[in-house]
Amino acid sequence: MNTPFWTIAVLAALSISALVWGLYGLWRQHLDPRQKALAQRLQAATLNGPSDEAEPTLKLRPKRLLSQWEWAERGLQTVPGATQFDHFLLQTGLALSLAQALSLAAGLVLLALALGASLHWPVLLSLVVATLGPLLLIAFLQHRRTHRMALISQALPDALDLMARSMQAGHAFTSALQVAAKDAPPPLSHELRTVFEEINFGISAAQALQGLALRVASDDVRYFVVAVIIQSETGGNLAEILKNTAYLIRERQKIAGIVRVLSAEGRISAIILSLLPFALAALMGLLNPGFISRLWTDPMGLQLVYTSLTLMAIGILWMWRLIQIRV
Repeated sequence: MNTPFWTIAVLAALSISALVWGLYGLWRQHLDPRQKALAQRLQAATLNGPSDEAEPTLKLRPKRLLSQWEWAERGLQTVPGATQFDHFLLQTGLALSLAQALSLAAGLVLLALALGASLHWPVLLSLVVATLGPLLLIAFLQHRRTHRMALISQALPDALDLMARSMQAGHAFTSALQVAAKDAPPPLSHELRTVFEEINFGISAAQALQGLALRVASDDVRYFVVAVIIQSETGGNLAEILKNTAYLIRERQKIAGIVRVLSAEGRISAIILSLLPFALAALMGLLNPGFISRLWTDPMGLQLVYTSLTLMAIGILWMWRLIQIRV
């Protein structure tokens, strides 16, 4: 059994999978046109008031620190993209600061390099393993964030209906938030309770809801936030608006479920095509190790491997982009 070949094949497969997952998550968060349009609408709705009135409410919310050390906090504030990545960590629901996440990633890199040096791995293999650690960490955080968003979006329509019925029974908006927070499942109950406590503390409803949209990267939550903020500025029956918003979210979820069923064949095909090259390489390594070993013993074979892995990463990313249909 050729141990170096199996090691390189497994690590290459994991690296490409983590890279594709991370690139798609970054694209969806920062480059998706629909995400940008919704974020601009939310910002325009929440910051429409005079700046001298909105500023005091912002000071009431405790500031989220990037690090517990002051010198690291000052340094991270100057790093481009540090605030956006901190928002990403906030949306995962984990009690993890930016400095802790960077320290964990650096620890994984150092551990991989130390392991490669102790086992006398080639330099390229050590670098691949060192890169795999942070990529797997980002993939785990992205999975945690996506799972949390799905739980909140699933429970949101029932919470909005409960808020609408509470308001029709005579409760104010903040009281309806408290009632929904008691009956909603976590993590939605925690988020609604945070909004209720912030409003009671003195933060305006618009600013508290803006914080909710920042902590939860869900389109459904942002629809709810935008609807409430616009109603507070223009007037109207808020209970009816919440009912209509809940109905809209349910219909979007139904359509998304239908799309997911119809695209199941495409997702299975993408999984098979992504794993097929590595499965064939493993099979050839078992049947004829001398033939497949030319890929890493011959310089031309190494160039073919590097080119193939690059093209495979592009192809896998493109396939998963095609089957991700947003409603």
